[in-house]
Amino acid sequence: MYYVGLDIGSSSIKIALVESGTGKSVDVVQEPETEMSMLAIKNGWAEQNPEDWWTYACKGIKNLIQTHGISSQDIIGIGISYQMHGLVLVDSDGEVLRNSIIWCDSRAVPIGQKAFEEIGEDKCSEYLLNSPSNFTASKLKWVKDNEPNIYSKIYKFMLPGDYIAMKFSGEINTTVSGLSEGIFWDFKKKDIATFLMDYYGLDANLVPEIVDTFGIQSKVNEKGASESGLQVGTPILYRAGDQPNNALSLNVFNPGEVAATGGTSGVVYAVTDSLSVKESARVNNFAHVNYSPGSDSRIGKLLCINGSGIQYRWLLNNLGVGSYDEMNRLANEIPVGSDGVVIIPFGNGAERMLNNQEVGTRLVNINLNNHGKGHLCRAALEGIAFSFVYGMEIMESDGIQVNVMRAGNDNLFRSKIFSETVATLIGYDIEIYNTTGAIGAARAGLLREGDYDAFGKAIMENDYVMTFKPLAHKAEYQKAYQHWKKELELITK
Repeated sequence: MYYVGLDIGSSSIKIALVESGTGKSVDVVQEPETEMSMLAIKNGWAEQNPEDWWTYACKGIKNLIQTHGISSQDIIGIGISYQMHGLVLVDSDGEVLRNSIIWCDSRAVPIGQKAFEEIGEDKCSEYLLNSPSNFTASKLKWVKDNEPNIYSKIYKFMLPGDYIAMKFSGEINTTVSGLSEGIFWDFKKKDIATFLMDYYGLDANLVPEIVDTFGIQSKVNEKGASESGLQVGTPILYRAGDQPNNALSLNVFNPGEVAATGGTSGVVYAVTDSLSVKESARVNNFAHVNYSPGSDSRIGKLLCINGSGIQYRWLLNNLGVGSYDEMNRLANEIPVGSDGVVIIPFGNGAERMLNNQEVGTRLVNINLNNHGKGHLCRAALEGIAFSFVYGMEIMESDGIQVNVMRAGNDNLFRSKIFSETVATLIGYDIEIYNTTGAIGAARAGLLREGDYDAFGKAIMENDYVMTFKPLAHKAEYQKAYQHWKKELELITK
């Protein structure tokens, strides 16, 4: 028997097949093989057709069934991970009314900022744990203001994962975790954030029915079965946004545990039971997958570092080196601190953790007689590592107490320099796991009965790669970090 997991990204759809008994990953496929298109009618806009996500998801499921010669009856559950903060609008027949306004679309920023100012920082922080900012609620308000004909036809709004679940089942529902990422959840009243809905003039009837994050949310109907290749009655067992789901994939559920990714952007996602919002201007707060309105206040605090992996990839493409392995080898030849060379790695737009400043990528202290490719490679890895440490200092000032960081086996965390630098400076282990969001979403079927011990055992037995421990000689790392931090503060102050 198997679970299927979907990861609905903006670049591609990943579909995983996982053994239901052991949690072992059988295969992961990606659709399309090339990157999905994104529509940008105006600067700062980003839209996608939700029907494309469904088409690629169905294609990937059929591919897995055919490749592995299994029957659709052998698939006993579906898990869904999805790009956060998107807006999907449907009419009473479930037909899409317009393209989805996806996570990186910034058209609603002025709307969210005005709401933050007029409702007040204290109330937004206390009740929403965030500013309305550019989240889904503000995007819905934009539609109301700018496309009233479309708004008048809306039956329900959804997040991207909710839409895929609807295509499988014909039922429209969502989760508390999903509502919190859209800034529709009132953490103080533990209910829909009616005060924000009222402020925006949004109809509360547009909010879908709320279902539990784990358990039978709905079942595949005849139409969903005919299009996806799955069996009628196959249950949808789990749904979450990509960052909470990444934490789940890394077995991060409890206070003291942190999930990290080092892809195009870097993300630090820490679980806490504290509702502190001291750093709400720089850190996003969402209901984690195991949050319960009744008793459990598990909050996921998310800090994004725009510049991380994209900088290392830029160097790969422009430095005249053949691979990341070659870059790491060159970096290994250079001492800690890169002989004074500093790279400030924020060349991918405004950084929320730097209070939305655009400081760019900066290369400092190059000596044209003494420094070469190896210094640039080491300084790049150290600069990204230092930005993670800087982010962790922000998180800790917000009440986060950490005992372990868990990360995926991606390019940055595969680098010994990067991982040992971070581990040494933050003072706790970094555990590396070879997993993906699609595998995590599939494996979440193991949690339908709430057995977190079995879930954690499946991850350890199937995915664990290695642990980077803090080095004993940390003085040289601290000196290099303080040097980097001084250069950053000269720019930002």
